[in-house]
Amino acid sequence: MSFAKSDLIKELSKNFPNFLKKDLIKLFDILIYEMKEALKRGERIELRDVFAIEPRVQKARISRNPKTNEKVDTPEKKAILFKISKNWAKKINEKK
Repeated sequence: MSFAKSDLIKELSKNFPNFLKKDLIKLFDILIYEMKEALKRGERIELRDVFAIEPRVQKARISRNPKTNEKVDTPEKKAILFKISKNWAKKINEKK
């Protein structure tokens, strides 16, 4: 199941009726912006007992095109490692 931003805002506004919807949208935008900027700076993001996100650098390498078997230079690039907490993993994998 995937969530759209609007669905998440609806759920938050339903669970927290004392917050204005526009304030929840602004809060969510700030949270996403700060997470994105931290990853750009190479910092690790961690929400204890939930998840951790950290940027990794994939080294430049020589790969090959599988169709033509030709060697191709692949430049260095950043990737994101997402790691879920053990508690959440247990809850997700529980059988009902």
